[in-house]
Amino acid sequence: MSGPGGGSRADGPAGEQGSAMVEFLGVALILLIPLVYLVVTLGRVQAGTFAAEGAARDAVRAMVTAESSGAGAARAEAAVRIAVEDQGFARDAGALTLECSASPCLTPGGAVGAVVRIEVPLPLLPDAVRGWVPLSVPVEAARTGTVDRYTRARP
Repeated sequence: MSGPGGGSRADGPAGEQGSAMVEFLGVALILLIPLVYLVVTLGRVQAGTFAAEGAARDAVRAMVTAESSGAGAARAEAAVRIAVEDQGFARDAGALTLECSASPCLTPGGAVGAVVRIEVPLPLLPDAVRGWVPLSVPVEAARTGTVDRYTRARP
């Protein structure tokens, strides 16, 4: 059956053939691009979370097993750098804060805490939008470890 416009009634007018495919692609792109951006962004934030958790855990372990507080702090900083780089961030992306419950820090039975903060940059955002949206997501992790109470006091 053919209608007055020359096209069949099921297909619609001849000038509109194929427009459903174009509309579908337009709507799909409008929905797909933000979804892909969301997945990429969440992946980077999750990587930052993994880096912060691992860095805090390793920093505490490096500190409580060190021979001195100075050496422990250096080892903790190195552990944070390794954990941060391991997840694809810049070397200096992680900030470490060490806290001790006793003085000197490695007193037997004392607690050592480590807090690692990482600023995860949002992907593909130019600096021009700095005032309107945040350009990074802060991720923070904290861990506490106990110095072995059966060891000698270390400076």
